[in-house]
Amino acid sequence: MPRFRYCLNASTIRTTPVLQQIKTARDAGYDAIELWHDHLDQHLQRGGTLGEVRRALDDNGLVVPTTIYLAGWFQPAGAEHALALTEARRRLEQSAAVGATHAIAGPPPGPADRALGAVHYHELLEIGRTLGVRPAFEYLGFVEEICRLEDAIDIVNRTQHVDATIVIDPFHCVRGGGSIETIRQLDPRRIAISHFNDCPADPPFRLQRDEDRVMPGDGVVNLSAWCHALTDIGYNGWLSLELFREDLLARDPLSVAREGLEKMQRIAEA
Repeated sequence: MPRFRYCLNASTIRTTPVLQQIKTARDAGYDAIELWHDHLDQHLQRGGTLGEVRRALDDNGLVVPTTIYLAGWFQPAGAEHALALTEARRRLEQSAAVGATHAIAGPPPGPADRALGAVHYHELLEIGRTLGVRPAFEYLGFVEEICRLEDAIDIVNRTQHVDATIVIDPFHCVRGGGSIETIRQLDPRRIAISHFNDCPADPPFRLQRDEDRVMPGDGVVNLSAWCHALTDIGYNGWLSLELFREDLLARDPLSVAREGLEKMQRIAEA
């Protein structure tokens, strides 16, 4: 029995239209795909429907662990916050329409009022509950403050909501200066999904950007330790290949997806 389940994050083949992203994921051997709201909006702008997306997922036997991305909700107050929540609700409604279980919600880029953010995350979770979608909190290694798994745990603890979950990611872990060992502090039920990628030795971690990520095993992150930590806490959920490389976008998306799955499995099932 496989140690984990395998998912393709559509960022990896993001120039491919969403219906083709779904077919590519299925043909490459994945059981799931993370969809981006920007791609869903592009499909709608071209005259497509969310019903078509849902049918494509069902026809290809894929599930959607998360949709991406809910932004702008953490920090503002007043009218700006109300506007951010309106957009978040719209996206959560999209998530529900395509059958997603979670929608990823991220931190502010600059200084973070953690007390306010926790209140707003609780509010977001309550909206998600009415729609059957759980907003999952993601730390981002390149933002100013909420850049480590340790920071995400703090927000979730402050929120004190039964539906609160965290998205974990090797790139964001090393980029933000956190420790892989912090995974061992997590209840596996609090992990919405584990993104999976690697980082090169150069540039230094603290200078890396999304597009610097490389295929699992092509960099220097101890991904074996990552997988062992997940297994040790009882997590056997999704590993999702999330890359943003321009050189991969120039290649055939099916070959990229297949290569990514093979490299994930080579590490995770060792």
